[in-house]
Amino acid sequence: MFPIKDTQPSYSRPAVTLLLIAVNLLVFLYELSLDPFSRNHFIASYALVPDRLHLISLLTSMFLHGGWLHVLGNVWFLWIFGDNVEDILGHGRYLLFYLLCGVAAAAVQVLASPDSRVPVIGASGAIAGVMGGYLVKFPRARILTLIFIVFFFTTVELPAVLMLAYWFLIQLFSGVGSIGYAASSQGGIAWFAHVGGFLAGMLLVRLMAARRPYSRRKDLSW
Repeated sequence: MFPIKDTQPSYSRPAVTLLLIAVNLLVFLYELSLDPFSRNHFIASYALVPDRLHLISLLTSMFLHGGWLHVLGNVWFLWIFGDNVEDILGHGRYLLFYLLCGVAAAAVQVLASPDSRVPVIGASGAIAGVMGGYLVKFPRARILTLIFIVFFFTTVELPAVLMLAYWFLIQLFSGVGSIGYAASSQGGIAWFAHVGGFLAGMLLVRLMAARRPYSRRKDLSW
């Protein structure tokens, strides 16, 4: 399932979401501008490698990506779900929320595979946190979703709680299924980072008070 758009209106300009999208794209374009040796050195310097953990990499790794599909998929999910979470938290708290979710996601991935030497990169852990926050605050929103059925595809509006819960369960079961392979020399998807980010987002969005205008209108938005 792939989200196309949501029905939840946003009442403020998503300045931080747009900034995060721009930063992720600009860093990726910088990666592409480097020769292969310099690119590998750059990624090795700022990626999260559990086996030789540097605390700053918990933060820097979330702004690196491994390819066009990786970065475009991430910023698309951020665009779909980020504006509404930013709307209810406010710009400053939303930026803090995003970064904390990313750090929590990276920390969970380290705990799940502490001996792994595979670099972990990407914004998906932080964006999973945004999705978790969206689930808590907008469970009744509708998500226009592209669904693939064998060789065919169609679109359907799904409740956010169904679409996001399904996404989370896929990450959880895939993560459990990957245990034993996490420390291999081959790359893959950091499933536990997605799980950790999502749960962190669900918790943090409850701890960070909603802005007052949202408190007055949230019942109408559902």
